[in-house]
Amino acid sequence: MRVLVAGATGLAGSAIAKAFKSQGQEVVEINRSVVNLLDFEATARFLKATKPHLVIDAAAKVGGISANNSYPVEFLANNLQIQSNLMQAAHEADVEKFLFLGSSCIYPRNCPQPIREEYLLTGPLEASNSAYAIAKIAGIELINSYRKQHSRRWISLMPTNLYGPRDNFNLQDSHVLPAFIRRFVDALETNKPSVMLWGSGTPLREFLHVDDLAHAVVMTSESYDSSMHLNVGTGEDLPIKDLALLVASLTGFKGEIIWDRSKPDGTLRKLLDVSQIKALGWKPTITLSDGIASTIAWYKSASASGEVRK
Repeated sequence: MRVLVAGATGLAGSAIAKAFKSQGQEVVEINRSVVNLLDFEATARFLKATKPHLVIDAAAKVGGISANNSYPVEFLANNLQIQSNLMQAAHEADVEKFLFLGSSCIYPRNCPQPIREEYLLTGPLEASNSAYAIAKIAGIELINSYRKQHSRRWISLMPTNLYGPRDNFNLQDSHVLPAFIRRFVDALETNKPSVMLWGSGTPLREFLHVDDLAHAVVMTSESYDSSMHLNVGTGEDLPIKDLALLVASLTGFKGEIIWDRSKPDGTLRKLLDVSQIKALGWKPTITLSDGIASTIAWYKSASASGEVRK
């Protein structure tokens, strides 16, 4: 089977490409240097030439609270265009299967916990990343529209907060976990006595290692065929303050942690109900402590070689 992975050099895409290769599949890896997904004609030509059996859409403009707040136009417009172009091109190339990767931010800000798939569109979104969330909600609807109108066997997965090798560690637009890793590692290396972090540390968050997501993608691409999107997570969360203490401990930082309460916390809790995907036979295997430790090791090595995005 020929699998096309869009966004193959990113956090999720690189892990997904690796997982399919380990299964003996032929993998076509694309990023913006291979084909510009904002250009429909270029995207359509590429898919017609490569003729994949399965397309994985792991390509997106992503970022943390600061980036989402600062550039909502880009987060909405670029993501709408990327996913729309890729799906239309896949349809015209008669691609049998398409897997769209969304995000847990699609759910309402004050959602009942844990969050079930059917809670989508039952309340207002978190304002700090509503543009990105609306783009991902549109992606789910477009997948289901292709299913309804053209009988496509296309599906959507909604992962929780991802982390792992090849993450974005740029403090201007990174997510919370890679930002913590960079801040604590940098503080340790420069002998800083303290580290300042955003918010109060009280919100609860769930984290999934990207290799566990990749295994979920491989499994569902083979066996799942439904219009209902699937949550992918661990089903466990922890306070951001506890996450900071864990990262500090694993990096060896023993200084003071200062919380800047003038900065936003975002959604107070976002824990996914993952009973549906677990019922299909998938479950995460990488503990948060082990996953963070391996990501710290990767970050240090990649920083030394100039590979890491900073």
